[in-house]
Amino acid sequence: MASAPRPDGRDTDGVHVPKRLLDALSDDPASAVRSWLDALPGTAERQLAAWELTLERVATPGGRRGLVALVRQADGTPAALKFPVPGPDADRERAALAHWNGWGAARLLRAAPDTGALLLERLHGAVSLRSLPEPKALLEAAGTVRRLWVPPPEGHPFASVTGRTEEEREILRVLGAGGWAAEARPLTDEALELRAALPAEPPEEVLLHGAFRQGKVLSGERAPWLVVGPAPVVGERAYDLARLVLDRCEDLAAGPGPAAAARRRVAKLADSLDVDRDRLRGWSLYRAVETGLRHAAAGDHRRAELLLEFAGWL
Repeated sequence: MASAPRPDGRDTDGVHVPKRLLDALSDDPASAVRSWLDALPGTAERQLAAWELTLERVATPGGRRGLVALVRQADGTPAALKFPVPGPDADRERAALAHWNGWGAARLLRAAPDTGALLLERLHGAVSLRSLPEPKALLEAAGTVRRLWVPPPEGHPFASVTGRTEEEREILRVLGAGGWAAEARPLTDEALELRAALPAEPPEEVLLHGAFRQGKVLSGERAPWLVVGPAPVVGERAYDLARLVLDRCEDLAAGPGPAAAARRRVAKLADSLDVDRDRLRGWSLYRAVETGLRHAAAGDHRRAELLLEFAGWL
């Protein structure tokens, strides 16, 4: 965890790796990721010095796929220094942020490919769209995500939706055959059928956030709302929008007529962004089942049941 900051805002003891990140990545002490994790405090300290940054504090509890530190640049401007877990996903995140260049997303100020460091425009991490009432949050989310849907650059490194979901298909089959998920087999079969049909004739190929949801949209100074943490892919907009359909599904479950409310959400988002309703419904069901079965495999049966129930409403 991060140490207490001094009155001037600077961390007293340097960079500390948050417990959440340690817990997520520390399973295999011999892995390359664990080696990166062990070296991370020293790597971060050297990057701070190289870019003349003053550490304020490490963001905690933080995420499970990287470390974020709040810093000040030499001229006093606030920024965020991020170290994603190394690998193709980190390279793609850097490429997507560079391509968007602040259009709908946090602006990438500097990058160091040798360490993986990203210096980002600082946003208000404690204020996401989840702080808004749901109707307002969905409206703002739709207006934000549409800015990201631009043609990918020439020679881009991004995987396609077809490729990403192809990797998921076998996982879905295995998880769907598990004892816990046996009662969800009809939904699993439908999700696999949708996965086979939807990518066959995609209506468009644009750059997508890939993991878009309300919690990924933070308040900013340059713009009211900007996204962070992309897992970028290239494909159709309905795939990106499907994750937003699932957002705060517990709110729908707690209200009257949740099945009708879920279908209205699909229709409203599809119509507001000129996305085909049937394709959005299909990708929403697919992503609900795939995510639900992953939660089940991780032991979070409560979340799994909610997502599979949501898929049934669609």
